[in-house]
Amino acid sequence: MSRCIWILSILSSWLCMSETTAQYTPDWKSLDSRPLPKWYDEAKVGIFVHWGVFSVPGFGSEWFWWNWQGGKDPALVSFMEKNYPPGFTYPDFAPDFRATFFDPNEWAALFESAGAKYVVLTTKHHEGFTNWGSPFSWNWNSVDTGPHMDLTGELMDAIRNKSLHYGVYNSLYEWFNPMYLSDKKNGFKTQEFPHNKLLPELYNLVVRYKPDLIWSDGDWEAPDTYWNSTEFLAWLYNESPVKDVVVTNDRWGAGCACKHGGYFNCADKFTPGTLPTHKWEKCQSVDTHSWGYRRNMRLHELMNLPAIIQDLVETVALGGNYLLNVGPTPDGMIPAVFQDRLTGMGEWLKVNGEAIYASKPWRVQNETATLPVWYTSKDSSVYAIIIGKPTEYMFQLTTPKTTDKMVVTMLGVSAVLRWSPSHPTGLTVLLPEIPDSPGRAWTLKLQGAS
Repeated sequence: MSRCIWILSILSSWLCMSETTAQYTPDWKSLDSRPLPKWYDEAKVGIFVHWGVFSVPGFGSEWFWWNWQGGKDPALVSFMEKNYPPGFTYPDFAPDFRATFFDPNEWAALFESAGAKYVVLTTKHHEGFTNWGSPFSWNWNSVDTGPHMDLTGELMDAIRNKSLHYGVYNSLYEWFNPMYLSDKKNGFKTQEFPHNKLLPELYNLVVRYKPDLIWSDGDWEAPDTYWNSTEFLAWLYNESPVKDVVVTNDRWGAGCACKHGGYFNCADKFTPGTLPTHKWEKCQSVDTHSWGYRRNMRLHELMNLPAIIQDLVETVALGGNYLLNVGPTPDGMIPAVFQDRLTGMGEWLKVNGEAIYASKPWRVQNETATLPVWYTSKDSSVYAIIIGKPTEYMFQLTTPKTTDKMVVTMLGVSAVLRWSPSHPTGLTVLLPEIPDSPGRAWTLKLQGAS
């Protein structure tokens, strides 16, 4: 069977899956009207995993191939000349991407202990290597070479066994794919790459693994019309096996970021500063210099736990989700220092998660008293998350409006706290003995405040 006939037969079978009339048309006005599935806003915390052939050199960043061959970075050129024989190519790294110690159940247990409610795996980065046996990436995937394993599927099973949501990162473009380079040379007036590689592969990924989230990337060089993004999303929302649950981001073509899609990333490590009107997500990396594993990372280049907790709290107070990234080694180990950060975040969330999960932004997002305070809300309660340890037993909040029936507690402390109203608004709280918190953030719960 020819590839074209095979693709048509597969597409026909996918179309037959639909039991309802198409609701969304392939245009942004219609697609952007789709309500965001409820689970995503309630989840708040996710783990991002950047893992691929780029983990083998483990130097510079996950952009190693481009920076070496495309950008001719002198540091990477020198690194290769000193450490590898003449003629060594980037694909020669693939056999050493072995995942020897990869234990998906161990990863899933770690992510669950971190307090994550969803996990996003890089199934294909810009290098084009797929972490599953893609029929459209012959001999450049984790089944044909390297680990000889379906990494995407094995992690999916382990994550879902923990009742966490599973997402897939997929790069639209591939740095050195000949079909893409040909389309690029033609000013993206031709579509050989999306028709013969990207879209069949993306459909295969969705039908095979039924992800709850698609984290699209690599869109910026060409418009969404080149990628056929709206046609794909119309199928995804109307007819795919995940049409009712799937969540997407905003990277579907040049100019789409912060404008179109299920939720907005806007830019890597984006923080809006003020409360946005659209659901958003901050992706952040423990290693501040890279998303992928680096053999030469230094401790001072990593986020410490208090910085992670402060970043998480600020993100959620501003209505966002927090997606924290780790880069495993090519052997499939999550470095101990990353594990330490994740378990620390989980310990903090065990105590303070009530103020995070399924919370909503409050009418005021933050105030600065003696220490920064960020607010979230849920039902009839307001949560004031104090960043940094108070040095006095009296702590003043200037924003909440009090009532005689208001009850104040601190999460992790059983006693009801004494408080008195301030003028014209706010209150002064008599703090208990402050419990230890490696994340250096504590939460006051104000039941009945407004």
